[in-house]
Amino acid sequence: MKRSLSLAFACWAALAACGAPSVGWSAGPEPVIVYRGNPIIRDRFTADPAPLVVGDTLYLYTGHDQAARDQMFDMREWLVFSTKDMKTWTPHAPIMNVKDFKWATRDAWASQAIEKNGKFYFYAAVSHDDSHPGMAIGVAVSDSPTGPFTDARGSALITNQMTPEGTHSWEDIDPTVFTDDDGVTWIAWGNRDCYIAKLKANMTEIDGPIRKITPPHYEEGPWLHKRGDLYYLIYASFDRKTQSAEHTSYATATSLDGPWTYRGELTASAKNSFTIHAGVAEFKGQTYIFLHNATLTIGDQGGAVGRRAVTVEYLQYNPDGTLKPVVQTEAGVSVPPPPAN
Repeated sequence: MKRSLSLAFACWAALAACGAPSVGWSAGPEPVIVYRGNPIIRDRFTADPAPLVVGDTLYLYTGHDQAARDQMFDMREWLVFSTKDMKTWTPHAPIMNVKDFKWATRDAWASQAIEKNGKFYFYAAVSHDDSHPGMAIGVAVSDSPTGPFTDARGSALITNQMTPEGTHSWEDIDPTVFTDDDGVTWIAWGNRDCYIAKLKANMTEIDGPIRKITPPHYEEGPWLHKRGDLYYLIYASFDRKTQSAEHTSYATATSLDGPWTYRGELTASAKNSFTIHAGVAEFKGQTYIFLHNATLTIGDQGGAVGRRAVTVEYLQYNPDGTLKPVVQTEAGVSVPPPPAN
């Protein structure tokens, strides 16, 4: 869907014409970012948030939107920010550039990092060179959550040719990684179809078959997590008959093998943005959902399809394990969470 350029641009134009509010902010890096509500980061455009908790610190990995004027997507590197209190954020040096995958050509799209056996593994979607045309997923490794990360294989983990039933060349995007209670790590990904597979203990090879677990209205951006005995698959959903932009929906299961039960929509679309992308983390007793919208203005560059900004809201569970709907706000988590019941 990220490559359906005419549709995405038309959707953005329609949203922009509605006069959605923008948040203005002067350009220039901040040594420490004080959270003032959404968006979190206001000195650059960020997208596709992926949180990771390590000890007393939450690390937030993002893409870096660099599109100018009417460009669609121009993403060349991945960023990371850290916080110990959700009130101040420390920006770190870019952790990786798309050129660090020597077999890739462009498109530093959505990613996620995970800790395993004392190392940090970073899974990211990029455009492969002509040896394996289409989008692909690479894996990089570091001794630190803030990198730098280096290609762990020297080749793609997943290529378009490994999902031959797909009908388009950008289906192998948006990896999410999750380690289950038995220590086995899984990876899920995909556009239009959602694929899932086990990873070998080395974290750099697929272990066994690739299967489809595509829930209703699935578009892209899956995120796996678990609470108690219930698994959650949160994803960007798109009903082509009724919607002009992606929403967020979710499904649950008692096993990663499924079956997955569709639970409905979790959020509406993001302001000014055709895309939406969720990442979830439990941190110091509170669960957060990270998203993105396109309400940020930096200098003369307003929010757009290729100029997004990461946000955060509280995520709450009902007694039966379902999720409470999330309303995207400007205040975000700068105010206390609503009552649990």
